[in-house]
Amino acid sequence: MPAVDLDGATAHHSLSAVFNRADDLAALDCTSPGETVAVIEYLLAICFASGTCPSSDEDWNGWILWQRPLAPAAEWLVKQPADSWDLFHPTHPLVQNADLSKDLRKSGTGTAQLIIEHSGDYNQHFDHHHLERDNPLPAADAFRATLTQHVYGPYGRARMSGGELGARVTNLAAGRLTGRIRVVALGKTLGETLRLNLYPPDGPGQPLNTSWTTSVLKQRRFEEKRKPRAPRSSADLHSALGRSVLLRPARGSHGQLMVDRVLIGAGEVLDLDPARHLQDAVYSTTTNGVSKPLWPSPSRALWQQAHALYGAVNDGRGGMYARLRSLLPYRRPEAEEPDPETPQGAPYHLWAVGLLTNKALPVLWTHGAYPYAPGLAAHLYRASRRGSDIAEYLAQTLKNAAIVAAETAFPAMRAADEAGQVARLDARYGFWPAAEDPFLKLLDEVVDRGFEDDDPVSAPLVAYAMQLMITARTRLLQLLDTLPPGDRYNRARARAVRLFEEAVSGDRAPAELRGETALD
Repeated sequence: MPAVDLDGATAHHSLSAVFNRADDLAALDCTSPGETVAVIEYLLAICFASGTCPSSDEDWNGWILWQRPLAPAAEWLVKQPADSWDLFHPTHPLVQNADLSKDLRKSGTGTAQLIIEHSGDYNQHFDHHHLERDNPLPAADAFRATLTQHVYGPYGRARMSGGELGARVTNLAAGRLTGRIRVVALGKTLGETLRLNLYPPDGPGQPLNTSWTTSVLKQRRFEEKRKPRAPRSSADLHSALGRSVLLRPARGSHGQLMVDRVLIGAGEVLDLDPARHLQDAVYSTTTNGVSKPLWPSPSRALWQQAHALYGAVNDGRGGMYARLRSLLPYRRPEAEEPDPETPQGAPYHLWAVGLLTNKALPVLWTHGAYPYAPGLAAHLYRASRRGSDIAEYLAQTLKNAAIVAAETAFPAMRAADEAGQVARLDARYGFWPAAEDPFLKLLDEVVDRGFEDDDPVSAPLVAYAMQLMITARTRLLQLLDTLPPGDRYNRARARAVRLFEEAVSGDRAPAELRGETALD
């Protein structure tokens, strides 16, 4: 994203420039996937607040096909009162809570607290010496990090006392997008991305939450527990202040506006209706049989769930997926020579983003972009579903081979040592990262074949399966080669290899691993 100048009253003018240039910008330039999503959320909120949005699903189609300009949002911003968009206003700072001012003086920390991936555990009883380091942030960076806190902040305890505002200010609830995968439809430009993710508004255009004290809503107090509130409009939903945040301004070495101290407390808690407020959600079932929006997993790579995204379009899911399904089938323009200035590949991508946490500790951002072309959802679903199943089968085979090898090589191992001995021969840990790129190339090839082939999936799937099988075999042999010489270890190698070869060629193997086309 271009640097947004947030010096004093110019923030709305800077954001206005982003809307005016939206169809010239390929993407936002942010420091993390989560920050990019948070900025998109805020830009969507401004679109809804200004009435720059489709009036119906049919109107949405027109917005996409005719590339409706986003200039009305820019014009609306320019007309807004300047002090409502001042990041450092003394009584109503942009997207902040000025009521934290006394606590900021007593309990403020360094800027590492503001950046989710730098903050450490959100448990106030852990050691947080790193938060006292002097590391000022440029104002624009602090603004984007604040937006990210509002939507992705993990649960935990605030690092402040509740003496001024009430004890409940220390109870940090999980943000609106924490714990689930947010799916954003990506276009070739920022403008197209915003249009794809707009929808007929829920409620009036206003209110937009510009600060804690100027909101038309009665903001929560912190003396007692308060029930979650329902969003009053789409603008309210996408700009909800999920945290109380306050930033302290400072001057940099060249006179530029910086932030040197921050404080974060509890914010608004929303009561979300899945049908109205989670239009991008893809539902999956837990081991306990509970259906919930797709969530980040420490043990299952996000690309293994890509079929769920295509299934949402293909199986009649409403919301964003119904609108994507309604677009006219995609046909690449005919040309003798591809124009090097024209982006190739799928017209859109489904970008899935999640924050992986260990209880109150943010671990990493997980994300992946998967090609989407209108009219090809069924083919992409089949390719991604079979592609994931093939990878799962090979991974399970590698695990079984490791168990056989370990049992043969170390027959007298103690039960306590078994897991470690198997792990040293388990090729899954090298196989999974190596499988992602072939999977993405498989999806790209399905789009490339698209409408030129009656069956754009079968041949690419067989080639993909052969490539993954070679990768799995290579990884297995590399680990088996680490066993020392000797008859027992040779038997271990031979048994593991035989198990692998029989598994990938037997009747239970996916048809593609045998060089055949699967019967759906």
